[in-house]
Amino acid sequence: MNPILVVLIFAAQGLVLGTDEILFHHPRGLPRWERWGHPLDTLSVLLCVGAALLFPPQPPWTGIYFGLALFSCLCVTKDEWVHTAACPPAEHWLHALLFLLHPALLWAVYSLWRSPGEIPRLVLQIEAFLCAIFMGYQLIYWNLLWRPGPR
Repeated sequence: MNPILVVLIFAAQGLVLGTDEILFHHPRGLPRWERWGHPLDTLSVLLCVGAALLFPPQPPWTGIYFGLALFSCLCVTKDEWVHTAACPPAEHWLHALLFLLHPALLWAVYSLWRSPGEIPRLVLQIEAFLCAIFMGYQLIYWNLLWRPGPR
């Protein structure tokens, strides 16, 4: 996969995710199921990136990767029927963009995993670091620091 395309996919996913967080999650707050469900979504991506960093891109690891990727794609959709009551239409649109980007991101991770050299590995390490930082933020901010405002 073209390295520029990989960076664009990662950047687009981060931009849409950050926009969702800033424009929608912070103003409305998150109910408990989202405060725990969102870090689970991030963990599902981190497991894919971690597998790509820890194992060689050959069977049985490629099969395990695709299983993790399928789980991740299904995991991120788990809350959508509940979101219908909690989210405005613009947030649904951002979620739709994230659902389109999610498999592209996981394919980009797979492509980097199969690419020789240190640069693809470095990009995977950066992606793993950013996923871990974001998951830590999700867990700490939404479950320890955030307090619901008056309704």
